[in-house]
Amino acid sequence: MTLATFHIDMHDDNCLLNLAGDWQLGQAPLGADICAELPSNCQSVTLITTELSHWDSSLAIALLQLSRWCEQHKLSLDTQQTPQGLQQLLLLATDVAVYQPTNEGALGGLWPTLRRGLINQGLQVHDGLVFVGNCTLALGRWLVGRARTRRSDIVFFIEQAGPKGLAIVTLISLLVGMILAYLGSVQLRQLGAQVYVANLVAIGMVREMGALMTGVIMAGRTGAAYAAQLGTMQVNEEIDALRVMGIPTMEFLVLPRLLALIFIMPLMCIYSDVIGMIGGALVANGMGVSYTQYILQTQVAIDWVDISTGLIKSLIFGFLIAIAGCQAGLLCGRDSNAVGLATTHAVVKAIVFLVVSDAALNILYDKLGI
Repeated sequence: MTLATFHIDMHDDNCLLNLAGDWQLGQAPLGADICAELPSNCQSVTLITTELSHWDSSLAIALLQLSRWCEQHKLSLDTQQTPQGLQQLLLLATDVAVYQPTNEGALGGLWPTLRRGLINQGLQVHDGLVFVGNCTLALGRWLVGRARTRRSDIVFFIEQAGPKGLAIVTLISLLVGMILAYLGSVQLRQLGAQVYVANLVAIGMVREMGALMTGVIMAGRTGAAYAAQLGTMQVNEEIDALRVMGIPTMEFLVLPRLLALIFIMPLMCIYSDVIGMIGGALVANGMGVSYTQYILQTQVAIDWVDISTGLIKSLIFGFLIAIAGCQAGLLCGRDSNAVGLATTHAVVKAIVFLVVSDAALNILYDKLGI
């Protein structure tokens, strides 16, 4: 192995840079050393490699540094006499732009930032309304028997969203019922009216907490799963393949998931209501209220109007959760990071939809007097 060396010969204003020896990692000179040896009156540099033996990436790095130095000092660099492989490496390296830090994270003023935010929000609202419209049309085609949807897919997604989610719904609903009972007992105990804990828990679960907590669980569990499934299909270009074959993705992919949540959410809501009232009964029994008294008070507290308000909420929540999850999945990018972002966006958007729609429905119920 011979030592890596270089020497410079001047020919008028042209520098002949002769490379000799084995230019390999650990013993090759740096590009900065070569640049420092170039005379100040040099106008162009020509590489001579007739005495070059073995070389590796260290030579390519040194010549890349030399190339950038020549570009900064307005010098021409001739690499025609270098090995073909070295020329290709230099060409690949110079084709990549030098990284320049940007100020994309800078605010750039209040008005431009506000303007961009409003435009983005407007585009998201537009896309969301278009997606809701397409889902509604697909649902209408399904009702008249014209949708290209497999019944087995609907059954599969009902099973995934319903029976396999009972455990977490049971736990959360039981704890929420107990929490409502404890909160009510703080004031009712002072009045000696612990028996009315049953009224508070029954009204709270049936009209509000049963549907809302089930919706939150479904948003984090089922909505996220929908976004991840469709996002992965988008990354693998499976959705593109379906479109090429003429299969409508809205009916084949979105509609089964949408129908599954619409079917299962009212049932899960009723189940959550019952479990929540059982949790309240356990707490009330510890306060001296018998189970018989608790059941009688529950029957007095609620009627079919209260139950129907919660069921209507659960239907709307199921529709919105499916919309958020499926839209995020279909709009997913083409890499694994995009799948994670789509899942996050689906959960956040679904929870926002739940809170906003819940507030709107409560206002509507109040205006209607129900």
